[in-house]
Amino acid sequence: MSETKSEKSAPARSDVRQVEFVSGLDAHAPSGPIEQRWDKHRFEMKLVNPANRRRYTVIVVGSGLAGGAAAASLGEMGYNVKCFFYQDSPRRAHSIAAQGGINASKNYRNDGDSVFRLFYDTVKGGDFRARESNVYRLAQVSGSIIDQCVAQGVPFAREYGGYLDNRSFGGAQVSRTFYARGQTGQQLLLGAYQALSRQAAAGTVKLFPRTEMLDLVVVDGRARGIITRDMVTGKVERHVADAVVLATGGYGNVFYLSTNAKGCNTTATWRAHRKGAFFANPCYTQIHPTCIPVSGDHQSKLTLMSESLRNDGRIWVPKKAGDTRSPKDIPEREREYYLEERYPSFGNLVPRDVASRNAKQVCDAGRGVGPGGLGVYLDFSDAIGRLGKKVIAERYGNLFDMYKQITGEDPYEVPMRIYPAIHYTMGGLWVDYNLQSTIPGLFVGGEANFSDHGANRLGASALMQGLADGYFVLPYTLGNYLAQIKPDGMGTDRPEFAMAEAEVNGRVRKLLSINGSRTVDSFHRELGKLVWDECGMGRNDAGLRRALARIPALREEFWQNVKVLGENEEMNQSLEKAGRVADFLELAELMCIDALHRTESCGGHFREESQTEDGEAKRDDANFSYVAAWAYSGDLARPQLNKEPLEFEYVHPSQRSYK
Repeated sequence: MSETKSEKSAPARSDVRQVEFVSGLDAHAPSGPIEQRWDKHRFEMKLVNPANRRRYTVIVVGSGLAGGAAAASLGEMGYNVKCFFYQDSPRRAHSIAAQGGINASKNYRNDGDSVFRLFYDTVKGGDFRARESNVYRLAQVSGSIIDQCVAQGVPFAREYGGYLDNRSFGGAQVSRTFYARGQTGQQLLLGAYQALSRQAAAGTVKLFPRTEMLDLVVVDGRARGIITRDMVTGKVERHVADAVVLATGGYGNVFYLSTNAKGCNTTATWRAHRKGAFFANPCYTQIHPTCIPVSGDHQSKLTLMSESLRNDGRIWVPKKAGDTRSPKDIPEREREYYLEERYPSFGNLVPRDVASRNAKQVCDAGRGVGPGGLGVYLDFSDAIGRLGKKVIAERYGNLFDMYKQITGEDPYEVPMRIYPAIHYTMGGLWVDYNLQSTIPGLFVGGEANFSDHGANRLGASALMQGLADGYFVLPYTLGNYLAQIKPDGMGTDRPEFAMAEAEVNGRVRKLLSINGSRTVDSFHRELGKLVWDECGMGRNDAGLRRALARIPALREEFWQNVKVLGENEEMNQSLEKAGRVADFLELAELMCIDALHRTESCGGHFREESQTEDGEAKRDDANFSYVAAWAYSGDLARPQLNKEPLEFEYVHPSQRSYK
């Protein structure tokens, strides 16, 4: 990466951490007309002869949509692939939980969609904080993703003429979201799993289930392998390769309560960060507006209701604060359909950050519903009256059933209650146009990288990015990298592997030896509440400083007083959680440092000091139109800030409006 001479920032106040600024990150994005850049770049990239591919080994960490698609594609091309995942089967990757759909610019509805409109909506939806070249490529390959998945047998919904059906999602005025009822993620993952299983049977891909990556090995400046722990036996092993792909998802579980599966963590990307990979925009976290509200302190995670429900459900609260009547007893004239009234052009389909902030505002004003007043209604009575219960059941039946099983309330009879919750993370390891990190040979796909969504991800774009990266980008860009290096037959006997393994073993021994008085979950819960309160839906200077004062102290207490049960040489979920929470305790500090330095509001990053008169996010393009890519300096309190300037040739930044 080309970097200019580092420059010290202006003197900071005594209570603010000093941050070193370095400018000049090069994204290696191609030049020329944007619609030609990817095709031009593919032609200019170097290729690996099919007969030579078997000489290269690639490690893929993660088996969700991005990892599974990448491993299957690379195996099909003839590379030797090792795929590692902590679940017992790739079918249990968290991609399975995506319910609502996947975007693509097929324009089957003939309602004005196009590649450019999908590109425009995604850049605008991300509040002009994404790299144009990457986003256009994503829109460009979106149609091929649908073709690929249909060929694999993914059972997308179809309309009466036999075409694939589409529905609307937030942040768009066209219907471009392909779906398989409320099981889209599951069906897409099964398609990738089929392809992956085929290559495993063919011998090009070797699967390593119940195996967790605990460190990255860098040799001569290149990513050359990983250190893993067998989660059943506790055995720590070394694995060598010519390149490493991380597709390990996001870090939403830093908040403890989130819509993520409990196993989702940041260890793979955070360990890579400590070995030299820059971490970009960690403060960009997404709050999903359509989650079942918290019911008590006993909960360890939250349950998402698909954004697709906002197509037919109407969101409202009582106009009068403290109104505890049954929703059926509140007449229309005493209801406020606040999204429809404030955003007439988009209504209930405003982007997630806008919908979430508005839900928080009405609840903060005392008009929330349900226990504790932390909820708003998502009401299907109008849709059921207009379309009939059968049609609604065909569209959302499994989601309605899930809601009833969890809450005991029948959404066919009474409105759902929803409230925003942590869902997705737009931040992640910094990657260039080739999806390569700042460590040569380390590539990052899907939610684990930062690249496509800016400060806010539009609904149904996560599946699109994961499959685009896995099926259509990494097979080209990884091949381009491998074509420029020679297989050297390096083994795991290098000192770099021994050192990394020793670090992992030392960390495990340390966690098991502390034998303190607090559980891992108690630390995680306290950290999560702290980050949610001070770096959640709203952030301000004072709150972020409070968090930055408390997190290091909490981390120190963790390493002195945590109690980890069991031994290493066995299945030990307490040990697994402890290692992951230790990494969350470090990442949380970087998230707050990033949020404190970015004094503008943009997308999901809402600095309360920076808002318009009507409460919308107010950007500062003059000072913050860049990607904040942080380098580990050896001191968690003083990371180095590297800036990648963002230039907008095709979608010119403006105040976002969905009215």
